[in-house]
Amino acid sequence: MKSFAAAIALLFCVSSTAAFSVNGGESDRRSFLTKTVASVIPAAAVVIAAPQSSLAGPEIITLPSGIKYAVTKEPTDKKPVAPQKGDIVGIDYTGYLANGQIFDATHAGGKQNALLFKLGTGSVIPGLDEMVSQMVVGQKVQAIIPPSLAYGDKGVCLDDGECLIKPGSTLVYDILLKKSSIPPP
Repeated sequence: MKSFAAAIALLFCVSSTAAFSVNGGESDRRSFLTKTVASVIPAAAVVIAAPQSSLAGPEIITLPSGIKYAVTKEPTDKKPVAPQKGDIVGIDYTGYLANGQIFDATHAGGKQNALLFKLGTGSVIPGLDEMVSQMVVGQKVQAIIPPSLAYGDKGVCLDDGECLIKPGSTLVYDILLKKSSIPPP
């Protein structure tokens, strides 16, 4: 709405200079209004019809399990591959606590390899497994995983009681599905 008002004000200022020009010594208020309205209405129609999609954020999708995610990068392949249960997948990820603290990443501490695991076999937390099963190769998402699909009421704690991930923690993951392949027989 601000852009609409700004466009109208700009056009009004530009067209108002015509009111002060001298046409044979005469300045006609009626021709000024006609010119102003004639120039403002088409411009206003363009501003109103212009899409405002650049202001909107990514769509948040909620899965029946309670996982919420947004696609942050679409795949570049024209026919991206979707992994199936039992496929070997490779992902790059960064895991965050709800306060933004990173608790794990495939690129942390000298690691440079993707995490490889067999999809749908419980090799990773259920929320990560489910999220990757919804993706296609080359796609990047940010997912919010509820505690019931992460580490639940146990968390990730040491014997002395100190916890890396506290019980009942909601986790946030940035996930890039790098590859998917059928396992050997």
